Amino acid sequence: MAKQAKMVIDKDFKIGEVDKRIYGSFVEQLGRAVYDGLYQPGSPLSDEDGFRRDVISLVRELGVPIIRYPGGNFVSSFVWEDSVGPVEQRPRRLELAWRSLEPNEVGINEFAKWAKKVNSEVMMAVNLGTRGIADACNLLEYCNHPGGTKYSDMRISHGIKEPHNIKVWCLGNEMDGDWQVGRKTMGEYARLAEETAKAMKLIDPGIELVSCGSSSREMDTFPEWEAVTLERTYDYVDYVSLHQYYGNEANDTSDFLAKSDDMEEFIRTVIATCDYVKAKKRGRKNINLSFDEWNVWFHSKEEQMDITENRPWQTAPSLLEDIYTFEDALLVGLMLITLLKHADRVKMACLAQLVNVIAPIMTEKGGGPAWKQTIFYPFMHASRYGRGTVLRPVISTGVHDTAQHENVTDVESVAVYNEEKDEVTIFAVNRNTEEDVELVADVRGMEGYHLIEHIVLESSYVKLCNGPGREVVFPQKVQRSSLDAGIMTSRLHRASWNVIRIGGRRQRGTI
Repeated sequence: MAKQAKMVIDKDFKIGEVDKRIYGSFVEQLGRAVYDGLYQPGSPLSDEDGFRRDVISLVRELGVPIIRYPGGNFVSSFVWEDSVGPVEQRPRRLELAWRSLEPNEVGINEFAKWAKKVNSEVMMAVNLGTRGIADACNLLEYCNHPGGTKYSDMRISHGIKEPHNIKVWCLGNEMDGDWQVGRKTMGEYARLAEETAKAMKLIDPGIELVSCGSSSREMDTFPEWEAVTLERTYDYVDYVSLHQYYGNEANDTSDFLAKSDDMEEFIRTVIATCDYVKAKKRGRKNINLSFDEWNVWFHSKEEQMDITENRPWQTAPSLLEDIYTFEDALLVGLMLITLLKHADRVKMACLAQLVNVIAPIMTEKGGGPAWKQTIFYPFMHASRYGRGTVLRPVISTGVHDTAQHENVTDVESVAVYNEEKDEVTIFAVNRNTEEDVELVADVRGMEGYHLIEHIVLESSYVKLCNGPGREVVFPQKVQRSSLDAGIMTSRLHRASWNVIRIGGRRQRGTI
């Protein structure tokens, strides 16, 4: 007999509204993310601007509303002026972050044009590593000022009459990291970010600014970095950034799936630190969270070191091309659930990255078709069905211990109510790798609702991967849920991702 978990879901148990930008992503001038990824001029798969049509289609399928650009570590030595103007006049540069050669064929204007093709906005990052206040202000003027000034007229002379009107700007990237070109101490970054933010808000008061948080929860200065820097930037910024990647180096699936608990603790600590700064400054506004780098990343690190150290200065080398397993998709689903559980404070998030580089979408070298990695699907499901109000589920579930974690819940779940569509979607992962779980959900608060569908992503082999022309991990509709008199019973197979949708306006049903 399967283990059992119980859950109560009610429309009055509200966490917060989902900001659609929680389903953002990230494109850095790194590896084959841009060149040979989203941009491949001359290919029969590309449009008149050189952008891959198949990639555009897949990004649209994911429903990504905002994309962070151009980095990432890349931004800390980025000279934005080199990326605009006639392409044939743009210089080729040594790119220090990834020790590659940057041809500058795709720059700010090209990326903004591509973002429109995929129905997305741009989250722009400014270089506070090797540059500073003046360059950030000049870039903002170039992108957002209508005309009649040096840099806005420069944009117009480049054939872009209307401003890009970019509304979200990141004040640097991972400035606490010793790998970062132009690394800063807490005090150095705090003052630079404060003065840059102050100046940028004078140019365009309507922009939203993201203060650079710790590079990960494991940094020695976390969370002191957040406390010190936000005390200086609080009056000018709207968000603080979080970055975190997880891997399964120990090849322990059970412990790997428990790492979303670490993400939960990370978020809680940053929220507490933001609220401490607010209290200390007698402030009125909340600093919200931008989790603008998150994913599974560990498969490709040895190859990355080989290329960057031993074979540098290539254009678009194959870097960070993790091939994701089914268990990676499960953790991505768990991380999405964790983000949703904090929808009241996590207002933006970026799956890092989008194409070829630790990405849900891959393209083959030599112009082969694009294909979907395993992690494509939980992200697509959350982006498609996770819009509306997050409801706090009251869950009673079994627990288990792993090598590095205690009291790990068998079932992790969250529900999202879409009032416009009159439906509720339950996202659930059974992270018990040994046993199925019967989930009994009390949904009597959704009177008259019926079962729409139960979608699963599952595999008997957790290391299974997709590949070009070989998609073996994909979602399926199953008949494992029933709803009667406000009680829904669902069977969650061991180690599985589940999307269960219920809705009103029609009669009850069973699938």
